[in-house]
Amino acid sequence: MSFTIAGTGKAHPKLVVTNDMMSEIVETNDEWISTRTGIKSRYISTDETLFDLTLAASKQAMKNADIAADKLDFIICSTMQGDYKTPSLACQIQHAIGAKCPAVDINAACTGFIYALDFAAALMDSGRAENILIASSEMMSKHIDWSDRATCVLFGDGSGAAVVTKGDGLLAMRLAAKGDEKLLVIGGSHGNNPFDKKTPVHEYLTMEGGEVFKFAVSSMCYDVKYVLEKANLTLDDIRMVIPHQANMRIITAAAKRLGLHDSQIMSGIDRYGNTSSASIPILLSELIENGTLKKGDIIILTAFGGGLTSGACIIKL
Repeated sequence: MSFTIAGTGKAHPKLVVTNDMMSEIVETNDEWISTRTGIKSRYISTDETLFDLTLAASKQAMKNADIAADKLDFIICSTMQGDYKTPSLACQIQHAIGAKCPAVDINAACTGFIYALDFAAALMDSGRAENILIASSEMMSKHIDWSDRATCVLFGDGSGAAVVTKGDGLLAMRLAAKGDEKLLVIGGSHGNNPFDKKTPVHEYLTMEGGEVFKFAVSSMCYDVKYVLEKANLTLDDIRMVIPHQANMRIITAAAKRLGLHDSQIMSGIDRYGNTSSASIPILLSELIENGTLKKGDIIILTAFGGGLTSGACIIKL
């Protein structure tokens, strides 16, 4: 089916913010954060733009895929918001690398990378593309309330990218959505319309943690089982499951319910925190770069996020 992953890349800001540094901002400490989330540090942007991070990750993915910009047929960026409302982040990248292809942003929150992979597969199945650059980039530091210790300790900034090319590496795919505008919300800009009588939605992230936890574990388990059945595979055939890096307790609970071996589940949340849609491609790039994953390995990517959205896919590298 559809594509193979030809190259990956990743980028993050320079500043590492430790849990001890967070305790200087809000009432918390390293033990409270690490025992509840698995997070020890995260990268937070200072003078970097989201475009800067996305361009660096994209160039690395293109270099590793050995593909030039003029060979790209489409660019897809998953992000909750780029540096601008318009132009899109994808159009910024297209211009910067000198590509001539169509470019578009999508927003499926933390499930964005898997949604982008599915869209890429559809473009390839229709014969409209053979080489596609996908970049998942998030600057969560601008979406959180830094006075709210329940949420501000969770998130980090970063970008992960992949070049996918025509091939038979996609073995199964599932996307899902369960519309909800209460459990996980980031409000939009208010503007200054003098005729607007509506009550503004809070512009920073708010989350019902317990309900999101239940949705996350159940959706990840269901989606993983679904794609395994569709691909006619079992967990014994899977080299590794790379889940969205939201919270170590979620990952551990889902892994236990699925019956995954310790060697099959991978996490980088201790160093990156929750980077939303960038979390899976960042970790995927790292695992390929350090040789943990090799050509021929069969992996599962699985995510959940605001919307609520979820998804999973099985890929042979």
